[in-house]
Amino acid sequence: MHHDLWDYDVAAPPLLLKAKGRDAVAVGSKSGNLFLLDRDTGAPLFPVEERAVPKSDVPGEEASATQPFSIQLVPQTFVAWGPTPEAKRWCEEAVSKLRYDGIFTPPSLRGTLAYPGNIGGLHWGGMTYDARLNLIVAPVNNLPAIVQLIPRAEYRDAQKNDKFGMEFAPQWGTPFGMARRLLLSPQGLPCNAPPWGTLAAVDANTGKVKWQVPLGKFGEVPGTINLGGPLALPSGVTFIGATLDGYFRAFSTATGQVLWEAKLPASARSTPMTYTHRGRQYVAVAAGGHDPKFGPLDDKLVVFALPK
Repeated sequence: MHHDLWDYDVAAPPLLLKAKGRDAVAVGSKSGNLFLLDRDTGAPLFPVEERAVPKSDVPGEEASATQPFSIQLVPQTFVAWGPTPEAKRWCEEAVSKLRYDGIFTPPSLRGTLAYPGNIGGLHWGGMTYDARLNLIVAPVNNLPAIVQLIPRAEYRDAQKNDKFGMEFAPQWGTPFGMARRLLLSPQGLPCNAPPWGTLAAVDANTGKVKWQVPLGKFGEVPGTINLGGPLALPSGVTFIGATLDGYFRAFSTATGQVLWEAKLPASARSTPMTYTHRGRQYVAVAAGGHDPKFGPLDDKLVVFALPK
C-alpha cells in the first residue's frame, strides 16, 4: 500500500516458494491483491499495475494518487445484496448515505464504504504452498465495512451515543478519531452477496486462480468470515480451521473439494501443524475461538491421526 488509510496492512506472513523456476516470495494484502516477487531482487514476477484511485475529501489529507494491483482474489466492485428484497433495499439505502467511489475510497467525515473491509482480503492467517502442484493456497475474506472520521471535538460524544456497536479508535495526535464496523443488514448478514469467505489456489507459474471455493458456512450460507491459516501436506491435502462455524476441514489441494470435516470445541483461529510419532502422522490445531459474539471461547489443542 501507499499511505495506508484503510487498515490494509500486509498482515499475511510472507510465503517462500518456487515460481517460474525462480526463488520467490508471495505477499498477500488485505486489499485482496497477491504479489509474487523475485526473492533475490524484489522484482515482480507477474505484472503490478499502478492504478489511479479516489482522492481524499478530508481537509489536510493527501491520499496517494495510485495504488498497486496484481493477482486479485476478491471482487473489487461493491454491489448491494440482501436475502430478501427488503434487506437489499436497506443495504442500498445505507450505501447511498456513504461515500463510495470504488476500491481505495478514502475514509471520510460522512462515512465511507470500504470494500473489501479492514479484515481483508488476505489476512494474518497467511498462505501455504504445495511444491508438487506448484499451488499457493490462501484463505480470503470478502466483506464490506463502514469507516468514518470524527472531528476531535465530537469524538467522545460520538463514542458515548453509539447505537451500532462501532469499533472506535481515538487516533491521538490527529484532528480526527475513527469509527468503523462491518456493513450488515438488520438480518445480521453482510450487504454483499456470498460467499463471504473463500479458499483460493493460485498457480505460481501462471499467476492464474486455479480454483476458489466457499470456506465454511454462515448458518446455511456457504462461505464465512475466516481468520486462521492453512497447511498443505505433500499428499495433496490442505487442512484449515479459521471459520466462524468451528469446523476443521481437509480440502483437495488440486481441486478445492472438501474431503473431510470435524467439529471443534471452538473456532480454530490458528494455523495447523503436522508431525509424526512412532511412524504415524498427526495434524494438530489450536481451537480457542476469538470473539464470544461469534461462538464459544476455549483453550483446546485438538489432534487428529491421519490414516496409516
